[in-house]
Amino acid sequence: MNIEILAPAGDKEKLETAFYFGADACYFAGKKWGLRAFSENFDENELKNYIEYAHKLGKKCYITVNIQAHNSDFDGLSDYLKYLYSIKADAIIVSDAGILSLAKQVVPNLDVHISTQASASNKYSAKFWADAGAKRIILARELSLKEIKEIRDYLPKDIELEAFCHGAMCISYSGRCLLSNYLAGRDSNRGQCVQACRWEYKIREVSRDGDELEIQEDERGTYILNSKDLCMIEHLDEMLDAGITSFKIEGRMKSPFYVATVVNAYKRAFEMLKKDRDEYKKNCHKFVKELENCSHRKFTTGFCLGENDREYLKTSMPVSSSEFMAIVTKETKDGYCEIEQRNRFKIGDELEVLSPGENFLKKVKIEELIDEKGNQVLDALKVQQRLKLKTSLNLKEKDILRRTK
Repeated sequence: MNIEILAPAGDKEKLETAFYFGADACYFAGKKWGLRAFSENFDENELKNYIEYAHKLGKKCYITVNIQAHNSDFDGLSDYLKYLYSIKADAIIVSDAGILSLAKQVVPNLDVHISTQASASNKYSAKFWADAGAKRIILARELSLKEIKEIRDYLPKDIELEAFCHGAMCISYSGRCLLSNYLAGRDSNRGQCVQACRWEYKIREVSRDGDELEIQEDERGTYILNSKDLCMIEHLDEMLDAGITSFKIEGRMKSPFYVATVVNAYKRAFEMLKKDRDEYKKNCHKFVKELENCSHRKFTTGFCLGENDREYLKTSMPVSSSEFMAIVTKETKDGYCEIEQRNRFKIGDELEVLSPGENFLKKVKIEELIDEKGNQVLDALKVQQRLKLKTSLNLKEKDILRRTK
């Protein structure tokens, strides 16, 4: 069973988190030419170092060069592509035909993946990109699994298909949105989206100047322009049957806690699916519940099951059932591990372990905390404070402690 879990890495911590929790590959950007300009991203030395780091783990790195390019965007791009090839990037992700053409000229042996921004929504456009030299097509999110299967059957067998399985969805077709441009002067198709669709909005009847009405759902307002979050964890077998081999998680702007939770859930789901499809189906509800621990909007299967009835656009606000409390920075030794605080907790609290290993879902009773000066701490309220935690569990570096809300 050929499966790749592809995780977002908006910065170094998220990349390390994704690989620790089981991702097979990460996608991320340099400081230019990517569609997430507000992520920390990676400078050229960091790109080199983290590609080497990934390869030592047997993992892959795909670098996003997926802006909708203008003439000026090509300044320095040839040298950048040559640099990515020299540091052994596993592939670049592009959406622009001009960038693809340039890449094939200057780095013909560097694999190219076609971004979902290119809106490959039919078998003929997918074949066009394949004929142009793409190794992988990242399909438009507006496709049903039936359509994906038709595309798979039409393409040469060596062309890979990638599809999103989890995360936020753009209200516009394949993310080609101009709300950010119009309302904030930030070009969403050149990496500067401010996610204006997530803002709160009001309406006004034309003849009533100043009489604005909030479109209210509850005490927190409403969000009429955003969609629910995609969640396909109950349908991974059907995605496999349709011919998907790379399962992509959205979220380069999300937290390390989000990356850890989602990657861990999908990794465990796939491991169960590989062993026993019936057992996987019986336990899907557990995986969904696990995904609800991190911030998310209500889940939907989007267009994947052929239900293109606008259900995915219904109003939805972010919620989560757990909080990110601390991350383990040094594994347990002599009854203590070292942690970094992320949210306030105190002596007597009980936290739950998020881990790719055997400690997953085990409980930690907070009985003793010691700061870097050797002082006893009763209340961990200093942001990102380093502490020693007494525990009988053999916690590993990068394990996470969370608390149910």
